[in-house]
Amino acid sequence: MEYKKYKLKELLTIKNGKDHKKLDNGSYPVYGSGGYMRSVDSFLYDDTSILLPRKGTLSNIQFISGTPFWTVDTIYYTILNENLYDPYYLYLYLNSLDLSGYDSGASIPSMTSKTYYSLNVVLPEKRIQTKVANIIRDYDKFIENNNKCIRLLEQMAENLYKEWFVRFRFPGYEDVEFIDGFPKEWKICRMDQLAKIKAGGDAPADSTKELTDECSIPIYSNGIENEGLYGYTSKAKISKPSITISARGTVGYTCLRRVHYTPIVRLICIIPHEEKLANWLYYYFKRTIVIANGTSQQQITIPMMSREKVLFPTEDLINKFYDYSTAYLDEMDRLKEQNSNLKKQRDMLLPRLMSGKLEV
Repeated sequence: MEYKKYKLKELLTIKNGKDHKKLDNGSYPVYGSGGYMRSVDSFLYDDTSILLPRKGTLSNIQFISGTPFWTVDTIYYTILNENLYDPYYLYLYLNSLDLSGYDSGASIPSMTSKTYYSLNVVLPEKRIQTKVANIIRDYDKFIENNNKCIRLLEQMAENLYKEWFVRFRFPGYEDVEFIDGFPKEWKICRMDQLAKIKAGGDAPADSTKELTDECSIPIYSNGIENEGLYGYTSKAKISKPSITISARGTVGYTCLRRVHYTPIVRLICIIPHEEKLANWLYYYFKRTIVIANGTSQQQITIPMMSREKVLFPTEDLINKFYDYSTAYLDEMDRLKEQNSNLKKQRDMLLPRLMSGKLEV
């Protein structure tokens, strides 16, 4: 198989993203270096593009297949010269590169357009590129379809929470007495009456970035990428279902943890006194905490969370919500596990296809 070498500047044109904060909500997705952020009423570009991180998560190169979108200033969008290559193959090639050695940032990882343009790109003939791209795209489509199902199930669980605990249309609500618009039997509680609240510390001495037989317990930190996964360790500090909330950086990012894990870097952990409270508290915080980037909301503290007051429903309703929502969460976990296996297969196959070791 013959290959030809290019500079990236021969293959595409890099464009800067723009601020999105003054845009109204709409149907066009907004992307940053961490991925999807929100949807707005305007778009910057409406053709196929490869998104190249400028600041933050340099490994998260993204592919947009011909749909209108907006990018913020932490990520570049690109205008592609598709005559020379298959766009999806180039995306796969760039994603296979380790860009950490090109990082020009001091405290925040950064890449300039000049650095991107200087990258060497080695491509086989376009016919081979397209065959490789189609094989890998089938894996990626399967993964994305699973992700769509996961998002749908998450939305269904959120809607159930809103219907029961915000609109108060829970099972049997017609027969419940309300006072000033609230169910009479529900009560006001402080968060520290419902859960133990603690924060993560330093990374364990045996922490590793890769999953091993010895280190199989996930370590979670503040952050959105891969749900805040930092690495792995041999011992869990938290072994009950709980909720984590990013206290710094991307403040307010909320996750339900249903596995044993170790939190680090001041990650706020809310560990319910009763395990069946975990699902309800997760959707409570997901609805009430606004994600911020550290400018409008500097951090979340344990005293702040402890003082949080909530309208707490009856035990019977909590148990019913747990049963319904657990069915959704179990299916989401199954799909995530399936995606994990698909990604492993895909990542083993891709370098063999790109190197020509596996013929197409």
